[in-house]
Amino acid sequence: MSGRATRSRGSGAAGLALLDGLSDIDAADVARCARVLLRRPLLRASGPDGDLLPLIHRHRTLLVDLFTTLLGYRLVVERRFARLYKTGPGQDATRDEPTLSPRGHAYVALALACLTGAGRQVLLSRLVNDLRGAAAEAGIKVTDDIADRRALTAALRLLLSLGVISETEGTVAPWQQDGPAEALITIDTDLLGLLVSGPLGEAETPADLIRLAARPGARGVEHSVRRRLVEDPVVLHSELSDEESAWLRRNQRRESLLLDRGFGLLSEIRLEGVAVTDPEEYLTDVAFPGASTVSRIALLALPVLTDLHEACADGSRPVTTAEVRQACDELVTAFPAAWSRGATEDLDGLTTEVLRLLIRLRLARRDEDDPAGWLLSPAAHRWLPQPDDAPGRPTEAPEPSPAPQADWSLFDETEGLM
Repeated sequence: MSGRATRSRGSGAAGLALLDGLSDIDAADVARCARVLLRRPLLRASGPDGDLLPLIHRHRTLLVDLFTTLLGYRLVVERRFARLYKTGPGQDATRDEPTLSPRGHAYVALALACLTGAGRQVLLSRLVNDLRGAAAEAGIKVTDDIADRRALTAALRLLLSLGVISETEGTVAPWQQDGPAEALITIDTDLLGLLVSGPLGEAETPADLIRLAARPGARGVEHSVRRRLVEDPVVLHSELSDEESAWLRRNQRRESLLLDRGFGLLSEIRLEGVAVTDPEEYLTDVAFPGASTVSRIALLALPVLTDLHEACADGSRPVTTAEVRQACDELVTAFPAAWSRGATEDLDGLTTEVLRLLIRLRLARRDEDDPAGWLLSPAAHRWLPQPDDAPGRPTEAPEPSPAPQADWSLFDETEGLM
C-alpha cells in the first residue's frame, strides 16, 4: 500500500453525489421537498404544504441521507407527519417567533410541560390553571392582566397552528376579567413528543438546553458554516471563526453549487462574505423590500446611512440611533403623503421599528464599543433604490397632443370603386 495519506471526501461532495444519481425530475422533487422541510420543520398532512407529504415519504431515504450528510440534521418521516430537527437558535435574537412576546415564549415551554401529563383531552380552564401553577413553580410571576392573557392565548394559538392541540369544542380566544370561555382541547401526543428539538435528557439547566440545541453537527466546521449559509441571508467572514472563514473561502464555489442544486438557493460571493437568496422567496422569513412604511423607509434610508462614515476593517459602517432617526425624519418630511399616518406620528417609534427590521434582516447589529451605536452590514450596499421623483419639485401638465389627421375619407373618390 502507498504511504501517502488519503483525504476523506467532504459532505458537500457526498451531497452532490447523492443528487447526481437522480433523474432531473427526481432531483427537482427532492430539492422541492428539502425546501418545504426547511420552512416547515414540523410538517403534517392537514397543515400548510401538507399535500407534499406523500412525495416526502416517497423520497424519505434520500432526504434523510441528504440532511444528515449536508447539515447534520435528523429527519423523521411518517405518513402523517415529518419532523426535521434543525439546530437551535442559540443566542440569535432574530430567530424568535414573531407572534410571541418573551412571556409568550415562556408560556409555550410551560404548555408543553403541562400537556405532557394531560392525556388526550383537557378542558381549557384546567390547562390555564395548570399553566399558571407551573409558572409559579418556575418562579415566573403571573399578573393576570391583559398582557399576560394575550401572551398565554398567543402561546396556545401557536400550538394550534402546529397541530399539537386542536379545538374539539369551543375556541381558544382572549377572555374577559372572569376567565376564559370554556373549550375542550384535544392533544396530538405524537406531535407533542416531536416538538422539542433540544436534548432534554442531557440538559440540567435552560442555558444547557440552548447550548446543546445549537451545537454543531458531526462534521464540525463544515456543518456549522453550511447551516449558516442555508439558514441566514448573509454570512460574513467577520462573524465566523478563523477556521470557519478559511473553510468557507476554500469551498465557497462548491457550496454555491450545492445550495443551488440541493435547496434552490442562489449565492452572491463577495469579499466580505456570502449572501444567499431564494428567487421564489419561499424560504424568505422577512420580505425586503416590502410594501409597509417601515420597510420602505428602511430601504430609502440605507444609502444615506451607509455614506455617513468610513467603513470599518470588516466592511461594516458605523451609525448612531440619532442618525437613523434623522434619516427617517428627512424621508417623512420630504414625502409626507407616502407613509401611513400611524408610523410617522411617532418618529421615535418609527426609528425603533426600522432598526428592528434591519436587525431581523441581519443588516444591523449593536456596536459593542458604542452603547448608542450600530454597525451596518456590508450587505446593506445591495440595495440602492432610486426615487420616482424628487421631493418638492413642481410638476407641469403635459402639453395636449394634436388631434390625429385623417388621411382618407369614405367620401373620397377612389378609382375603380363603384
